[in-house]
Order: sequence, then structure tokens, then C-alpha cells
Amino acid sequence: MPFYIVQNDITRIKVDAIVNAANRELMMGGGVCGAIFKAAGAKKMAEACAPLGPIYTGQAVITPGFDLPAKYVIHAVGPIYSYYSPETSENLLYSAYTSALTLCNDKGLESIAFPLISSGIYGFPEDQALKVAKNAIQDFLSQHDLDVYLVLLSKAIISRNQNWLNKVKSFVETRLHREPFMLPYQAAPDILSQASPKPYIARESQKQDKIQEVLNNLDEPFSSFLLRLIDSKGKTDVEVYKRANIDRKLFSKIRSIPNYIPSKRTTLALAIALELNLSETETLLKRAGYALSHNQVFDVIIEYFIINRHYNIYDINDVLFSYDQALLGS
Repeated sequence: MPFYIVQNDITRIKVDAIVNAANRELMMGGGVCGAIFKAAGAKKMAEACAPLGPIYTGQAVITPGFDLPAKYVIHAVGPIYSYYSPETSENLLYSAYTSALTLCNDKGLESIAFPLISSGIYGFPEDQALKVAKNAIQDFLSQHDLDVYLVLLSKAIISRNQNWLNKVKSFVETRLHREPFMLPYQAAPDILSQASPKPYIARESQKQDKIQEVLNNLDEPFSSFLLRLIDSKGKTDVEVYKRANIDRKLFSKIRSIPNYIPSKRTTLALAIALELNLSETETLLKRAGYALSHNQVFDVIIEYFIINRHYNIYDINDVLFSYDQALLGS
């Protein structure tokens, strides 16, 4: 699960490291900071932090987790929003996330959970804080393999900041319970068959023929079918598993075990990563023994994004999170 947004109490999450929204002095504060100190054992945490501070805004240090389920606590200092220009505040907040992620990676840890740093008493507007957090985490994961959780206290933070959420809501209400599931071929034409400048038409047609050849071979095992589909789409394995929000180990299992069948969520994540249209998505699902249904909110949300050719899996997961649905990925 490379990047998941969850609603939980960060002090109860069992990961290698949780991040404390710390102050520069690394002293026990209020909010998330106070809760982490208390759950870890305030005296022990204070003694561990004392020789490490003060640190600069945007930096991070690490201590044991003591009584927490997490093995370690990474103390990252975000900016007080009113102290800086908006641009400087965003840069410092981005640095706080990156510093914590780098520290986690350098120590050989495999999982980390963040609160929404600086969004409490430090006054960073929640919508902007969320955007910076997602950008920093996604940028880091494009170059590293790590399981990252962004822990929110309320889904409202996501719901308030998705400009397409009302469109998704209308689509879900229209599609839900409509049976049978009919693929709107006219509404969702093949993404590779769109009008292109004339010099590229022949090349794109040949590419589409190659994709169709892969799709038509119904007896092929899922693993070899997926690999040929990746090749036909002109993508790399690394690009696909990162865009699918699945970890390298799971992708390796999918590609190396002929009879291995991934979950429906993982299969759909791969479809999103490959930017498949609805027809191609149905074919991939069929290979794994699944199908889309208008009786499932999850399926209808995925259909909305595919029809609109919006293949950013993190944006899709934001909407799924708002609807209390399982997220795409491993």
C-alpha cells in the first residue's frame, strides 16, 4: 500500500514510524504532538527529544516509539503559517514531509504514517496543507518504495476540497442500480483512437491493433496477458506499479506466478495505471474473474473516472475515501 489516506488515531497505527507534528524545541505540545507524547510515555519521549532540539522548521529527527505501536517517532517541524509568505510556508511544509520520508527511508524502514502537519494551531489552511502533503508524498514515492499513510481525523477535509465530487455524486446516483451493466462505448471511445495529427495516425493505428491482439487472446494466463498489455501500451513495469499504487513485491508476484490472480481492487488499479478505456477494463477484469456492476458504488465511481479519462489514482482514492469505499492499490 504505497500511499493511503485513512481516518484514524495516529497513535494507534502499527507502522514502522509515525510522524509527530513537532515544535522546534521538540517539547510536548497540544493536539497531535501532545497525544503522541502521552501515548509513547511523556517522560521517556521528553528525555529522548531533549538532546536533539532545537531544530529548524522543515527538518526532522527520529526517536524510539516507546509505548506506541509504532517502532519510531519522526518529529517533523512544519511552519507557522502566519510567520511566512504563502509560498515560503508551502516550501517549508513540503520540506517537513520530505525530511521525514528521507529519514524513514535512510533508516531502512518500510512504512510511515503522517498527520496533516501544520493544519492545527499552526494555522495552515487545511486545503493547502492537504495539497502540499499529497504532492510531497507522491513526489517521494515516484523515486522510492515505501508504504505511506496520511492520517486524517475527518473525511470532511477531503470532501471539501474535491471540485469534481458533486459531479461524481450525480453520476453515482444516476448509474447506481442500473442493470445490466452496459459499456457506453460512444461515451468512452478508445483513448488511442482519438483524432491525432496526420503524421501519427498510422503509428497509432498499428499500436491499437497490437493492443487489440493482446485483448483477443482469451486463453492466456493473467500474468503474461498483463505483461503483454503493458508492452502494448508502451509503459514500463515500474511506471505501471507505481501509477497503480501497488508495491513492488505484489507486482513481482503478479508477474512471476502464472496462476496468481490479484484482487479486484488491484486489477482495477492496474487498469487505471494502464489508462484503459471501459471495454479494455472489462477485458482485464474478465481475465481475473471479475466484472463491473451498477449495484456497487465502488464500481460506479471507477466507471466515472474511466469515462472521463482521469487516471490519477490518488484523485480517485480521494473520492473513494469520501464514500467510505476501499481504496485502489495493494
